[in-house]
Amino acid sequence: MEAFMSSETIAVILVDDHSVVREGLRAYLSAEPDIDVVGEARNGREAVKLAAGIVPDVALVDLVMPDPSPGPAGPLDGIATIRELKKVSPHTQVIVLTSYAEDEKIFPAVRAGALSYLLKDVSAEDLAKAIRAAARGEATLHPQVAARLMSEVGGGPSAGSGREPGVDALTDREMEVLTLIARGMSNREIAQTLVIAEKTVKSHVSNILSKLHLADRTQVAVYALRQRIVPLDEGG
Repeated sequence: MEAFMSSETIAVILVDDHSVVREGLRAYLSAEPDIDVVGEARNGREAVKLAAGIVPDVALVDLVMPDPSPGPAGPLDGIATIRELKKVSPHTQVIVLTSYAEDEKIFPAVRAGALSYLLKDVSAEDLAKAIRAAARGEATLHPQVAARLMSEVGGGPSAGSGREPGVDALTDREMEVLTLIARGMSNREIAQTLVIAEKTVKSHVSNILSKLHLADRTQVAVYALRQRIVPLDEGG
């Protein structure tokens, strides 16, 4: 099967064991002209096979799904599904869409290759926004998830200790960009807010990652929250 290719739409697969959830997601997204649900899977094994054939832009993945045929390496749970999806289709960006915001779910999912982590109370508008961001390689975090990630990486500085070394190396403009990343804005939205070119925003993001020794936008958002550069309830 040829990979799905489109310059106008974002190809999405839905991975959830509950048919009513998949039907609801498809109904949400069918109203979005630039998002096309190209497949559905009831479990991780179906999802991996589907992604290998279709090569979607984005996969919405639940974390708790039954495995109909566990192999010798154990069941293919949500975390393992993310890992296998990224192996067979590196192009595909994974958005976790789940009811769980516990540490033992969040951090392994991010480590396995999930770009974004949303809870199922997300609005249709915010879900569509997250899908578009993911297609651009930009992460979206639910505020509760950002809080858990903050805890996982060690919390904020102690009172009076100031910010971590590194933030002082940022220019004023880079600090503005970092703050807007932590508030969940895409490069395009940051460019519009700061009235600068999108390619200039990309350059600032690259500089921020380099100066702070961070790997991606998710880590930038967590860093900004941990350092109280933005309030926790503004993050994600």
